[in-house]
Amino acid sequence: MLSCKDATRRMSEAEDRELALSERLELGMHLALCKGCRNYQQHLHVLREACRGYRDELTGDEPRAEADSGER
Repeated sequence: MLSCKDATRRMSEAEDRELALSERLELGMHLALCKGCRNYQQHLHVLREACRGYRDELTGDEPRAEADSGER
């Protein structure tokens, strides 16, 4: 099983690349058991959306729907 350190690293990596099936399964199992890492994942999501909103505000772009932004 992944450690919390490895799980948080993998969550960050998922922002930059597609995780392999085995990586997603390991992360999913860890998240099912670890409330702290689920909270961390939620915080990452909030920060990501805030940064996108700020970027869109600066560039004058319309906010994108989450389905159109390549979310996993």
